[in-house]
This record gives sequence, structure tokens and C-alpha cells, in this order.
Amino acid sequence: MLNLVNTILYLRSIIRLIAYNYVISRLNMEKEIFDKYEPIIGLEVHIQLLTKSKAYCGDSTEYGALPNSQVSPISLGHPGTLPKVNEKVIEYAILLGTACKCKITRENQYARKNYFYADLPKGYQITQHLTPICTGGFITINTPTGKKQVELTRIHMEEDTGKSIHDQDPYDTLIDLNRAGVPLLEMVTEPVIANADEAYQFVTELRRLVRYLEICDGNMEEGSMRCDANISVRLKGAKQFGKKVEVKNMNSIRNVHTAINHEIERQIGVLESGGTLYQETRNFDAATGTTATMRSKESSDDYRYFPEPDLAPVIVTEKDVERVRLTLPPLPDELLEKYTTLFNLSNYDASVIIDNKEFALYFEKLTSSTNNYKAAANWMMGDVKSYLNENAVTIDKFPLPANKIAEIISLIESGKVSYTMASQRIFPEMVKNPAKTAAQIAEENNLMQESDSSVLEQFVAEAIAKYPEKVIEYKNGKSSLLGLFMGEVMKLSKGKADPKMANQLVKTALDKK
Repeated sequence: MLNLVNTILYLRSIIRLIAYNYVISRLNMEKEIFDKYEPIIGLEVHIQLLTKSKAYCGDSTEYGALPNSQVSPISLGHPGTLPKVNEKVIEYAILLGTACKCKITRENQYARKNYFYADLPKGYQITQHLTPICTGGFITINTPTGKKQVELTRIHMEEDTGKSIHDQDPYDTLIDLNRAGVPLLEMVTEPVIANADEAYQFVTELRRLVRYLEICDGNMEEGSMRCDANISVRLKGAKQFGKKVEVKNMNSIRNVHTAINHEIERQIGVLESGGTLYQETRNFDAATGTTATMRSKESSDDYRYFPEPDLAPVIVTEKDVERVRLTLPPLPDELLEKYTTLFNLSNYDASVIIDNKEFALYFEKLTSSTNNYKAAANWMMGDVKSYLNENAVTIDKFPLPANKIAEIISLIESGKVSYTMASQRIFPEMVKNPAKTAAQIAEENNLMQESDSSVLEQFVAEAIAKYPEKVIEYKNGKSSLLGLFMGEVMKLSKGKADPKMANQLVKTALDKK
């Protein structure tokens, strides 16, 4: 019976090994297939601007209002109405273009992009065709091989469409025109993005940038930043691009990553099976992680572009550009470079700090009051961030100004208090009483470190006397017991012993035994 059981177990292990080797060989085969191809990706990102009124009329842009409550004859394109340019849109376009090192177009002409869709009330969209307000430029991303500049083709101004709602009525599509006419900037990249990871990094960096500039809230789930991806694949070494497929409806950065990976795999699968790819627009389904055909891809001719007859060209002067440039805040890529090179912070620490503009600006104030940049970063990512998370507030609601954190750092540097004491006792008390200094709180609560060697020697002697058998073990080579004696010294001193001095005194006393 035992032999039979052993035989069954042996056969089971053989079957598992065969199955494992099959899976590995299959994966290797698929990798070999995928390695034959090179994806070519370009992104089109629509950035909804934080203006109070629409691009060409005074209708409100407030998000979440009752459907069709923020429309007027102008945004609906009624006969006899005339659009008027929202100057804030031009300012925001220059701001983004300057931040991306773009060339700013001096004479900006508007165009009509004609197409029919139920949520496009005018039957055309006011946009820019031949004279985009920004050309060239780049956004820098991090890749496994280092930094990469993703070149931009253009940034142009246009207006948004309304919104079609398909899931509230079982029989009909509902239309909400509140969004029609809301100002957009469309950013188009060159086809230089190599994979889904780079696309993910690009959209992440762009969202952080527009939030720093305060021109868009970057909430993709609400549609205020929307990304379309143009994807094709070709054999490595080939000169000609493959058939371009546009993928739409990706309402999160994670979905951008998932959709691009799926589309690359789908296109390679079609080509490997002998099929043909077509230039088309596909819809991404987040529930299944797949794409499906929406329509054949339109060309520029399909839109019948022509100059917008109701809007005169807008002239942007050098003075206009300089005025906007002076309003630029510190930019995230510049701060990252500063923190990693000048402050010698790790890329991780610097990235966490710059993730939020207000958080980074608070850190800027803190580092103007202390040159212990590593300690400043640790306090920001540790105690300060913990307070914000526990109290569900942002840094602008944090009760302590940056120089108060610098006071704590200075007190620790001087050896007057330990980090533990500062974190557990002084910091919480300062939050309750922001008017008091760190030194005042330490004095009032008797928290200053004990640095008198004669007092510390008494604590050391008591700690060693309490554990005579552990002294023998320490002398026999169990050096980890040093922590036991240090813990006893800190307990006897009620946490006030200077750790460095106490540690040295403990070692000296033990070595004399």
C-alpha cells in the first residue's frame, strides 16, 4: 500500500513538472513573438481648464450642476449669436506651453471642425487647426534606462462637447449639454512613446504639472483630463509605421496602461495569425480590459476644417508671454532635480515630496530655515504626513508653520532632545500650542536630554547591576545584549538620557567588567 502511495505521489510530481515546463516554454514562445515587434505610441490628452466661464461665452463651468442648466443660445449655437474669446484660456495655454518649453504662436487663428454628433449642439467645434498656440516642447519622464524627453507636436485651444449618457435609460441615450463649450487644451505628443509604462509615466507627469499650474484639477474620473492613445506595431527594424488604431474612453491612468498593453497584444495577435489591421477608433472597456471597434478612423478631410468666421485672430505678443512666464510656480521636474542633486535626497524621497504642490512649497519654506535636508524630508514624510492622514486634512490646514519644524530639527541636532522625544512628546504639544517654541515645550515638560556624565554613569551602573548573568553572556561574545542595557538606562532616565553618550558609557562599563 505504501509503495502505491509513493508511486502516485511520484507520478503527480512528474505531471506537475511537465505542466510547469509547458507553461514556461509557452511563455518563452510568446516572449519571442512579442520581441519581434516594436510598438509606436502617441497620446492625445484633453485638459479641461479651471475657468469660471466657457471658452466662447459666459455660461458657468461648475461641475455637477443639474443637466442642461448651464447652457445659453451662444453655447447652443443659435442663429444670430456670436462667440467671444475667453482670455483666461489663452493665458492658461501660454502657461502650459511655457512650462513645457514650447514655442508660442504669435498669430492664433480659430477654425471650425465640422461633424455631427448628438452632444455637439452647434454641429461643429471651435478649435485651432493650422495655427496651434503651442508647438514643440517636451515633458520629461523617468524610464528604467534614465530620463526621457517625450516630444510634443502641439497644444491647441478648443471647446468641449456635451455628454452622452447611455446607462440611465434602458431605451434612450440622454444628453447633458452643460459641458458643451467648456474650454480645453489638447496636447498631442509625437509618436515616440515605446510602451504602456512610458505612457503611464507621461500622463502621471502631465497631471502633476497641470495641478502645479492650477489650470486643471486632473481628475480623470470626472472627465477633466481625458486621454486617447494612437497605437501601432511594426517589426523591429522596419521603417514604415503600422496601421494606427486610436483607443478612447480611458478614465484613469491605470486604464491607459491596461488599454495600451491589451491593444499591443491584440495587434500582434492579428498580424501573427495572418490577419489585417485597419485604421479605426476603438473603445476601451474597463470591466473586461479589452477594446472594441467604434468606427473607422476619420481623416482631416472628413472634418471639413475652415476658418472660424465669427472670431478674429488672436495676437500673442512677447510682452504677453513674459507676463505669463513670471507667474510660473516652481515646477515639479525642477524641484525633483534640485532635491536629488543639491539636497542629495533619494529619488523616492524627492518624488513623494513633489507629488503635491502645496506639500512641496511647504518643504521649500522648511529648507529655507534648516540645511539638514534629510531630516527635513524625514519629518515631512513621517510625522507631518501622518498628522495630515490621521486628521484628513491637507498641508494648507496644518497648524504649524515650516519654521516650527525647523526648530524641532535644530533641537535634535544640538543634542538637547532625542528624535523619539521630539516625535512623541514635543511635536504633538506644538500642534496643540503653535505659539510655543520647541525649546519652551521641552523645558516646561522636563524633556531635555540628560548629558551630565556623572548622572548617566549612575544609571549605567544600576542597569548593569540588575543583570549580572547578562554581563557574563555579553563578555562571552553576545554583543546584541548591549541593547538590553541601553533600554534599561533609558527606562531609568525616563527617556532623557543622551543616547550617544549613554551608549558609549555602557560599552565602557561592560568592557571593564
